[in-house]
Amino acid sequence: MKYMLLIYSDENAWTEREQEDCFTESVQLSQQLKASGHYLGASPLQPVSTATSVRVRSGKRLVTDGPFAETHEQLGGYFLIDASDLNEAINIAGRLPPVHKGTVEIRPILELPTLPDP
Repeated sequence: MKYMLLIYSDENAWTEREQEDCFTESVQLSQQLKASGHYLGASPLQPVSTATSVRVRSGKRLVTDGPFAETHEQLGGYFLIDASDLNEAINIAGRLPPVHKGTVEIRPILELPTLPDP
């Protein structure tokens, strides 16, 4: 089963050194997950200040700078994994470096056979 591990944290809670260490550890974990057959993809995101939100209401497109919701923690990146079940996904999520300063949300992927392959 495929799972999206969504990484949330307060961007301002990280020092530059902590962020660099997190990236290094995340790349190492990605390599371990690839070797074990669990890795499907991962990437950090640019700061929330670069975000743009798009909504369509009453047929009109609304574009705003920043995230849609004002929250304490922002979406900072993701891992896409293949795990045998939720327990295995939880174990992998617990190994992600950002889990120590933020939250990792685990969401099963709804696979639609009519979507094109990447």
